Amino acid sequence: QPPAFGFLFDVDGVLVRGSQAVPAARRAFQRLSDGGGRLRVPVVFLTNAGNCLRSAKAQELSQALGLQVSPEQVILSHSPLRLFSQFHQKCMLVAGQGPVEENALNLGFKHVVTMEALRKAYPLLDMVDQSRRPKELPPPTTGFPTIEGVILFGEPVRWETSLQLIIDVLLSNGNPGAELQDIPYPHLPVLACNMDLLWMAEAKMPSRFGHGTFLLCLENIYKKVTGRELKYEALIGKPSTVTYRYAEYLIQQQAEKQGWKSPIRRLYAVGDNPMSDVYGANLYNNYLKSAHQSQVQAGVKRSPQAASPQTEDHLQLRKDCNNSVESCESILVCTGVYRHNADVPSKTKEFMTETVFHGHRDFCFDPSLVEASYIVQDVNDAVQLAFKKENWS
Repeated sequence: QPPAFGFLFDVDGVLVRGSQAVPAARRAFQRLSDGGGRLRVPVVFLTNAGNCLRSAKAQELSQALGLQVSPEQVILSHSPLRLFSQFHQKCMLVAGQGPVEENALNLGFKHVVTMEALRKAYPLLDMVDQSRRPKELPPPTTGFPTIEGVILFGEPVRWETSLQLIIDVLLSNGNPGAELQDIPYPHLPVLACNMDLLWMAEAKMPSRFGHGTFLLCLENIYKKVTGRELKYEALIGKPSTVTYRYAEYLIQQQAEKQGWKSPIRRLYAVGDNPMSDVYGANLYNNYLKSAHQSQVQAGVKRSPQAASPQTEDHLQLRKDCNNSVESCESILVCTGVYRHNADVPSKTKEFMTETVFHGHRDFCFDPSLVEASYIVQDVNDAVQLAFKKENWS
């Protein structure tokens, strides 16, 4: 019988912790695979990581899980940018770490400027680290392209340099070598990937700073300097609806490729972070159940792009998807950011709310959105739970 459901798996804290595989992950994928090592249900790995190539993440997952994972099964925080074609011909400043230039080119962007290239072109801008200040006054920069937008792939290494140069680009309308005139507003388009404030690694301390922390710094500096709000053209990665929409599209492509005729009706999103994994799955579930697109903005305070009813229009995913999916249920595991000390029932709905809102500024805090449909111990339990609900063995 062809499957009528699919899985969206978070990676860090669910399948791996840093570089180490979570023991339950291999057991889960033995359950999900047939004797030949092929998956019996469609699976997408939905991670907010973005400092690597899709192919590298697929290879890393293949080794950790003991089965062949293809790049088409992986969604990094920036993967949906391939659909933002109206920016692909513009000259974009890219910030983050890892192969940011290669990632941008792979996503379809034709003209990119790295933070290092910008710093090299305008050496008088980066002044915090005294050891990197130029010893002599450099000649004026000529022929450097005007920047037309900013892509924030993920947290950079030198925060002070990136914060300074991004603000310079926004205040100068893409010409940071020019003398500052009136501050432009609205500013240049800013596309941000991965809003996670914190993430789980091998450290004993509970959580490490994520890209959401960097965005928080950027937003507050911009507001302090200009008196105005930094606005995003798009916020992608979990928990944004456009990311889950893209995941649904890939799930359906997988099912078609395998020749499964049955339409995919239900998605199970397995994660460890209530604010990105659970919130995102629940927001998407609301989207699926919404009769009118105007209601999609549930959970969004200021930026409609965060839940992206408009964004979807130019992504054209609606015509590419067969719109068979009816629900997206959230399953929270206790092997990462979220810890549950008591014995955890897998069948009954558990209520959990955060006392401090860790979500992005443009998403409002609605306790119901961080309330997981189910809480289980680990990813193997999550797969068992979904199989039981689906009457699947």
